[in-house]
Amino acid sequence: MYDPRVDRLAEILLFHSCQLDSGQKVLIEAFDLPDPALLIALVRKAAPRGVWPYVVCKHNAVLRTLFCHASEEAIGFCGQLERQWMEQMDAYIGIRGAANSSEFCDVPGQRMQWYQKHWWEKVHLQVRVPRTRWVVLRWPTPSMAQEAQMSTEAFEDFFFEVCTVDYEAMGRALEPLAQLMEKTDRVRITGPDTHLEFSIRGVPVRPCFGQRNIPDGEIFTAPVRESVQGRIRFNAATRYQGVVFEDICLEFEGGRVVRASCRTNQQRLEQILDSDPGARFVGEFALGCNNRIRRPMLDILFDEKIGGSLHLALGNAYEEADNGNRSQVHWDLVLLQRPEFGGGEVWFDDRLVRKDGRFVLPELEGLNQGLQ
Repeated sequence: MYDPRVDRLAEILLFHSCQLDSGQKVLIEAFDLPDPALLIALVRKAAPRGVWPYVVCKHNAVLRTLFCHASEEAIGFCGQLERQWMEQMDAYIGIRGAANSSEFCDVPGQRMQWYQKHWWEKVHLQVRVPRTRWVVLRWPTPSMAQEAQMSTEAFEDFFFEVCTVDYEAMGRALEPLAQLMEKTDRVRITGPDTHLEFSIRGVPVRPCFGQRNIPDGEIFTAPVRESVQGRIRFNAATRYQGVVFEDICLEFEGGRVVRASCRTNQQRLEQILDSDPGARFVGEFALGCNNRIRRPMLDILFDEKIGGSLHLALGNAYEEADNGNRSQVHWDLVLLQRPEFGGGEVWFDDRLVRKDGRFVLPELEGLNQGLQ
């Protein structure tokens, strides 16, 4: 059945997020989509504008088998081929379903590192992220609804509500916060079992309103690489490489993670931190500002945007907000600071900016719209 919301989403992806024009090429990569509705809408919307769509459909069960059985050289060859594709593209749209979000959880850590090093890093971190206009999103499925503890119908309505917002208005609301962060040197984060400090001086600040992620609603920069000091406990569970981690606590000295613990999968946590030298440093700091997203659902594209949250990413820094850290890892970890999650504060240069998830400065009041 035709759903006009799918057409609206396709238009946002092609012409707001990727800003495509006649003669430009876009790689549309789909994983585990339950139906082709969005792919069909993207092709139909692209063609009349002279945009060239190239569609690739993948299945995570097949990829899992490849990761478990292929040699390191074979994994590297897949990365070489896909890098050649990506180098010819002006834009990239990545769409992930979620038939089983834990599909890769039993792939041995060493083999996942082969994928990260020879495929993900070579294609996405070295080409797609710095050289194309790109956007990534999920597609609503029953398993995602289950993770969000919602009915399938209610989750689908929620999905389109948060994904097709007025991103131009969101961008205007983020402008005062971007200006403030650009003038900030020291950041201090406090909360339960958390006291972390670092500098963001001289690192670019990027407000996000639909150009890279759908849904969107964050503003990010990166700490000066060696400036991170202290301790932080993340209260949102996270899934990385198909494995779920809970209650991650990190301690930093000179910017580097020197101690790390979690309630589940401690050994896998240590393996990820030891992936390469950059994996123990922070490549991103961001504040979540999408107040339509209220609680975590084990999907980072939603969880990192939660109103009243913040996140740090271990590993690779984005070149548009670069602190020089390089790694095959980019792992976003989320701390929720609204009162129902324990509260907390964010300070810029000894000035309180956000308390218990709510911005306290008058010029930032627009970012509180929708918070309860």
